[in-house]
Amino acid sequence: MEALLRQLRKSLPGEVATLAEQHLANLEKGEYESILKSTEAQELFQIQTTGQDSSTWSGVIFQRLGSLLSDRSKPETQVIYFCIGYAALLAFLQSNVTGPPLPFNSAKTLFPEDISSNTKKTRETRQSLLAGLSLDGIAAYKLTPNVELLCLADAIFTSPAILKNVKVARWAKLRVKFMHQRLLSEPSTTLQNVIYDDVGMVADELEAEKGASDFDEQAEAEFVLERSTIHTHHGLDKFAREDIDKATKDRGFKFALTGLMGKRTKFQQKETSQLVVLAKSAETPASGEKTEKSETPAAAEDAQAGATAPSGPDNLDLNDDTLLESISFSKKNENSSDIQAASDLPQELADLDPSDQPKLQPLDSSILLSLASSIKNTAPENGLTREETLPYATRVLEGGSSNWQVYTQALLVRSRIEGYKSRTVERGLLQLQALVDQVIAETATIEGGALSQEGEAAASTFLPKAKESESASVTERLQYIFQLASPTRWDLEAELASRWVSLGGLRSALDIYQRLEMWAEAALCWAATEREDKARAVARRQLFHATDGGSDDEPADDEKWEGPPRDPAPLDAPRLYCILGDLDSSVEMWEKAWEVSNKRYARAQRSIGRHYIAANDYVKAALAYSRAITVDQLNQPSWFAFGCTLLELSQFDRAVEAFTRCVQLDDSDAESWSNLAAALMRTDPEAKLAAAAAASASSHPTLDDDEEALPPTDPSKELQAAAQTTRLDALSALKRAATLKHDSFRIWDNVLTVAASLSPPDYGSMLAAQQRIVSLRAKTDGESCLDVAVLQALASHVIAANDVYDPAAPGLARMLVRFVDDAVVPLITASAPLWRLVSKLALWRRKPASALEAEEKAWRAVTAQPGWEAESEKAWEGVVEATVRLCDSYESFGPMERTEGMGAGEELVAKDWKFKARSAVRGVMNKGRECWGETEGWERLAEALEGIKNAE
Repeated sequence: MEALLRQLRKSLPGEVATLAEQHLANLEKGEYESILKSTEAQELFQIQTTGQDSSTWSGVIFQRLGSLLSDRSKPETQVIYFCIGYAALLAFLQSNVTGPPLPFNSAKTLFPEDISSNTKKTRETRQSLLAGLSLDGIAAYKLTPNVELLCLADAIFTSPAILKNVKVARWAKLRVKFMHQRLLSEPSTTLQNVIYDDVGMVADELEAEKGASDFDEQAEAEFVLERSTIHTHHGLDKFAREDIDKATKDRGFKFALTGLMGKRTKFQQKETSQLVVLAKSAETPASGEKTEKSETPAAAEDAQAGATAPSGPDNLDLNDDTLLESISFSKKNENSSDIQAASDLPQELADLDPSDQPKLQPLDSSILLSLASSIKNTAPENGLTREETLPYATRVLEGGSSNWQVYTQALLVRSRIEGYKSRTVERGLLQLQALVDQVIAETATIEGGALSQEGEAAASTFLPKAKESESASVTERLQYIFQLASPTRWDLEAELASRWVSLGGLRSALDIYQRLEMWAEAALCWAATEREDKARAVARRQLFHATDGGSDDEPADDEKWEGPPRDPAPLDAPRLYCILGDLDSSVEMWEKAWEVSNKRYARAQRSIGRHYIAANDYVKAALAYSRAITVDQLNQPSWFAFGCTLLELSQFDRAVEAFTRCVQLDDSDAESWSNLAAALMRTDPEAKLAAAAAASASSHPTLDDDEEALPPTDPSKELQAAAQTTRLDALSALKRAATLKHDSFRIWDNVLTVAASLSPPDYGSMLAAQQRIVSLRAKTDGESCLDVAVLQALASHVIAANDVYDPAAPGLARMLVRFVDDAVVPLITASAPLWRLVSKLALWRRKPASALEAEEKAWRAVTAQPGWEAESEKAWEGVVEATVRLCDSYESFGPMERTEGMGAGEELVAKDWKFKARSAVRGVMNKGRECWGETEGWERLAEALEGIKNAE
């Protein structure tokens, strides 16, 4: 039995449970028809719609329920109607996701006679219910079968009386809303907010139960896994992984992705390391022991999964002439591990035979499949990612599963991964086709079934219907459906069509889209193959009548569908208008999409915003994105684009708000962090202080006569403090960006600049940034990747802070010295300031010989520059200054005692320093005599030469 039903039974008083026992038992056994045809259900469905619009059916049900629950003399009534709502939800999933076919006609069961007996009214009622499911301009799938079941569940679980008095009703409502979200062509922010509100409340309820003697740990694990699927659907992969890790820990499930020696191909002679997942469920009790506090057979079945035979559709063979059906591993005791060292594996995993691993409990298999989905969504789509993903699905399949739906989901996950490999693409496609065939056959209903009710043509299949051994009961199929989030039948078919497109099977894909009446997808399919004319015709046909009053049913081959708009417009009109706008870059079509959605379809404004950004019209782009985020406040790319437009418009304060919102929604986006820092650095601290002062003045009352005012503050100091705070915030943002995008030298350069602008500077960040820039750009940029001013500031700081250099003392000084010795010196080619910096540090380290050598190299770097002898007086003055400096260095360092090298403590740094100094001066004077003999620089050199002669 699934967790929600166990929680329901546990929460009920004994008397109420007894009175509602029949409905509870039917719910647990999967007999949803009995519940929906019960006396209480029929009393709810007996509503009068004569003379009323059929679209009010769902609202009338809600009102009718409120009336029925007003009688408090029957405490079991609320539980019974909860069972009716939950049966409707599970029946909806049975008919659209898992099968087997419903044994009853949902329209005849739920709708009043005047609607269910009239095919047209039934169709109209269902279309109105589907229209009611549209949110934010996003439509639900137009041919959703048995939609009245989901709407009934929604009406019951939004009833205040049910939510208040049935403890698990909030959890059931969460499941209905998430199913509603999955019916939409793209996520709705409005619905997402509702879903996460319910997620939080259910989590709080489960947390409050911890510590109780009857606390159901498996219920918590099931909810956490269910929450991970919600995160994955909304693109919150980081939170999904956290929930998967939590469920793994709570269940005591052990698994590891590792590398073991084996052969993958038939002709492979030498074994190589192969990726494999070693996994083992927590130890299960002996057969017959109770494993769940509820003592239900379904719960015991989960814990004793290994005792049952595999259940699920056929696992198709690979049948490749090169690849083996499965990896052939070497003997267990001869393995080696690449991904995780064998010594690091838990003992229970190290002892496993990779070719014969034990069967996993279904919930543990769900963890591996959820993890595979999380890896796929988190990492870039490359070969390595798929190689990491495949072993998780393989482990579930090769170990077998006692649950039909878990095994089916594993086949689906594997087929998705294999669709990208040439050797496995055929099996991947055939396996997906087999799953589609199975779901179509298993969800088709008999008399008045979903397919016939919606007027759909039968789907073509080429594989036989599932055998009895490949089938399973309703309860087994649905037991883990919320942890797996298996796709609906039409989503699975659409995925198959997409696979056909990727393989060049355009005709097969279009057949599927046309049968499913997924016109938007059909148009996109044509557009992807560069047939914009066909895509345009498909989209316009749904939105407009034929040109000049032509026939809509039998149009001409060249019909362009330029007649009047259809009224009413199709449910997915906003999306279709957007597709037309994308095809023609038409702002008019995007605006039309915005209008027909009652200004709720954010994608239309995003398209307009992108169009105006490309045209460099940032005012209109900012307006479009501001409208988009008003509707869809959880769309991080919209906030990012909005922030970029504000930067272009120099509205830096608003840009800070936009990028702050970006990093709140996705704190792993390095570009958002970097742009946030850029916006912060350009804000006006003075304007902020003025605004804060105005706000403070308006919030404080006028002082009484006997009150003393606070002493005035120094505006300049406040301004400096505000600027410093802003720069610190910018530096923090840049550090986060650099952590996320470690190889972006531009971000590191910004870190360097901002750290240096602080007062006092952040010397540690300056050095770290300079080190990283050198490691990234040294090979291409050479010494130009070094910031001389920053290095000089670092050197001055460490020298001022340390009178004597201690190479054994950790800290900034030692880090700077090592960086200069190991990275800076090898890069210097023509930079005199850098050599002087080296000299300065060497002298501080008590290495006069190295200091003098660096000064000599600095002088050579200056004199090696062309043009100073005759062309540029400025260059001549630079050479003069360098030569005088060199003479001073010879005079200062030459007589010192050498402290390094073989002559340390015995020789002078330069015995012949006078000769060297004279030679340097004379050489420069000889070269510059003709042009600069009468200049001030010449006189300085002459004075330097005379000073050398007179030196002792």
